[in-house]
Amino acid sequence: MYRTSNTLSETIRSKAAAVLNRHLAAAIDLHAQVKQAHWNVRGPAFIAIHELLDKVAEAIEDYSDTIAERAGALGATAEGTVHVAVQRSFLEQYKLGVADEKSHLAAVTAALAAFGDSARKAIDETAAFGDQDTSDVFTEVSRGVDYQLWLVESHLQP
Repeated sequence: MYRTSNTLSETIRSKAAAVLNRHLAAAIDLHAQVKQAHWNVRGPAFIAIHELLDKVAEAIEDYSDTIAERAGALGATAEGTVHVAVQRSFLEQYKLGVADEKSHLAAVTAALAAFGDSARKAIDETAAFGDQDTSDVFTEVSRGVDYQLWLVESHLQP
């Protein structure tokens, strides 16, 4: 941890940084998974889904930035390299070779749902050890991921 004038104890800041970095790895993975779908989707609704996935990827990238910046504000190192993301992401691996719209939408839906579930758990986890601000960051991220999930999974409804 770096020296900081942040008044949270180093113990709380260290715990929060660990939760933040775990989610940063998954957010980087999630962004890459959404871009994988964006680049490879095919089908009758191609342009609508292609453009939607690009916007979802932009939102996920913003969440990554928010998570990483909170870690930095706590005096921690944001551990956001691709190598670290591969090692630490809790998301299921994205299957390559998928082309049809429904398969990509289902895969992105599952990844968004898993990330959102973990972000909701992080809200309570970080609040429990005394970092309400990091809890609020996860509330913001969770709300945003739920919105992106709604946009994506709406294309799977009959």
